Amino acid sequence: MAPEALERILAGLLAELPSDLEARVLAGRARNEDAVVLRLPPGRALVQTVDILAPVVNDPHAFGRIAAANALSDVYAVGGEPWSAMNICCFPTCLLADDPEEILAGILRGGLEAIIEAGAVLAGGHSVQDDELKYGLAVSGLIDPEHIAVNSGLIPGQKLILTKPIGTGVLSTAVKAQWDGCDEAEAELCRWCGRLNKEGGRIIADYGLSAATDITGFGLGGHLLEMARASGVRVAIDAESVPLLPGALDYARLGFIPSGSHANRMYCSPYTTCVSPLDEALESLLFDAQTSGGLVLAVAAEQVSSVSAELLAAGDLAACIGEVLPSEDSAGSLLLR
Repeated sequence: MAPEALERILAGLLAELPSDLEARVLAGRARNEDAVVLRLPPGRALVQTVDILAPVVNDPHAFGRIAAANALSDVYAVGGEPWSAMNICCFPTCLLADDPEEILAGILRGGLEAIIEAGAVLAGGHSVQDDELKYGLAVSGLIDPEHIAVNSGLIPGQKLILTKPIGTGVLSTAVKAQWDGCDEAEAELCRWCGRLNKEGGRIIADYGLSAATDITGFGLGGHLLEMARASGVRVAIDAESVPLLPGALDYARLGFIPSGSHANRMYCSPYTTCVSPLDEALESLLFDAQTSGGLVLAVAAEQVSSVSAELLAAGDLAACIGEVLPSEDSAGSLLLR
């Protein structure tokens, strides 16, 4: 894409930034500086993360929002607050479309919408020509250094609360195949994958939760196993309590399971025990590779009611999907029941 077209798109986007967010930028955009300089509040620690995706839906605006929400989620997962973000965009020189500039503008506008909703400032970015379309963010956030949720913070007796349904990998595979019901499946992907984990991040900070994670490429089982092994505990998942996206179980039974989900299940199998045989498709969904999934919050039993009420009031799910158990050794493991 011509440089002047990209400059035109970016100028339009930056004009949409609220003035209070723009005030964080001390220098960097006015005269094409080499880097941006941002104002930071005193007494806070810096959170940094980066993530980039290939399209999981067909609509450019929805894809941009989903990719941005996916990147922002890593800051929320530790209990942080997004402060600034930078676009990362790989764009093909030739698209089979009448107006590639409109596609790029839609992606970036969807991303900006999520950035502003997160309360962060768009500080800049980088674009490259590539054979495959990809978009994501590099995100900087702020956090109280005394209250960080980590993988190694699980404690026996904690309950596990999930804030979004799972099954995005299966649904996106069916959408790409244009299978029956794909329009409804894409609408569900846009609804849930484009939703920020902002409320869950606030709860982590307000309650001082010791452990949390967001559910992305390793799937629900994979991410919980990471936490179990880091904490030296056993994580029990009540399979029937895990919320699924509409149609996910049917698509899984039809075989629309991405290769990454199969790989997750195979990797986790040596550390996983099933109390009784599970439905094959349901077990596959527990390891389904997710895009912009929900948070799993490790909550003390006496906090479950209040945390759930706050999540539900904000429009999130609050599914209690299992608990943290003592481990027979320090290796950590997963129990499906």
